[in-house]
Amino acid sequence: MNDVLRRAFAEAGLTEQDVATRLGVDVKTVRRWLAGRRPYPRHRSQLADLLGIDQTKIWRTEVPVPPSSQHGGAEIEASYAHRWAVPRNVWQWLFNQAEREIGILVYSGLFLAEDIGMLRILAEKAHAGVPVRILLGDPNCPHVADRGADEGVGEALAAKIRNSIVLYQPLRDVDGVEIRLHSTVLYASLYCADDDFLVNPHAYGVTASNAPVLHVRRASHDDVASMYAHSFEAVWRSAQSLA
Repeated sequence: MNDVLRRAFAEAGLTEQDVATRLGVDVKTVRRWLAGRRPYPRHRSQLADLLGIDQTKIWRTEVPVPPSSQHGGAEIEASYAHRWAVPRNVWQWLFNQAEREIGILVYSGLFLAEDIGMLRILAEKAHAGVPVRILLGDPNCPHVADRGADEGVGEALAAKIRNSIVLYQPLRDVDGVEIRLHSTVLYASLYCADDDFLVNPHAYGVTASNAPVLHVRRASHDDVASMYAHSFEAVWRSAQSLA
């Protein structure tokens, strides 16, 4: 809950509907801001002006450097030294806040497949009309074998994928969820929900769980997040439905 923002509303004598009308957004969007979701930069500036308060007083040090005006600028929300260091509530938030689409591109994604609570969130989102697309590596793909060798785990990676396929079984019966197998070289694992991406870039000799994660938010049609979105779609088109 953003208590500073809520107090600013009260001091300005504005309701949620007032703010939604003035800024031209849905009242549900304003409620999400009050609940702690940070607005896009343009809305932060407009909201601060409307309330007559400096935006750094509303979001304090959470206000990021604005996206670069140069070609390819993007908004980096957070970074984590390792995937295992990303708090579970961040994963929950990512998928819970999705309203348009959810995409997961991994080789095994076993840490998600083993989390019953996370599978429940994905199923609930699909039931609510949010398409969920999951891309797993083909365990028989030579690139999976190469990655297993590079990470020093050998055939364990292919085994993890087969385990994930079994654990994702409950989702395969849910309308709105589609799982495909891909045979691409995976340079980064992607976890996408609308305009928010958790990007897990891979490094030679380092397991995905020990590699860093960047939280990137889409700010324009040709920024870093959009590049990863295009990459996801390219893999999706080349992948085969899980039999």
